[in-house]
Amino acid sequence: MEVRNLVTFLKVTELKSFSRAAEALDYSQSAVTVQIQQLERELGVQLFDRIGKTVSITQYGKDFVSYAIVVKKFPYRSLLCYPR
Repeated sequence: MEVRNLVTFLKVTELKSFSRAAEALDYSQSAVTVQIQQLERELGVQLFDRIGKTVSITQYGKDFVSYAIVVKKFPYRSLLCYPR
């Protein structure tokens, strides 16, 4: 799990938009989409519901936020493990 993907996840959660997150992080919108898809594939769950241009966080995404915050603050703590 890459910290970069967690940072992107948290920014999308904060701004409720892939395109605004991309702008804030100085990424392309497609790069944000790929990072979120990588994270979802790795976790085996959908973190966001996407309906047109509207993005809303799923319950699993809400549950994952606290883990992402901890890993962002302490990325080298290898003992942290998110339960699947």
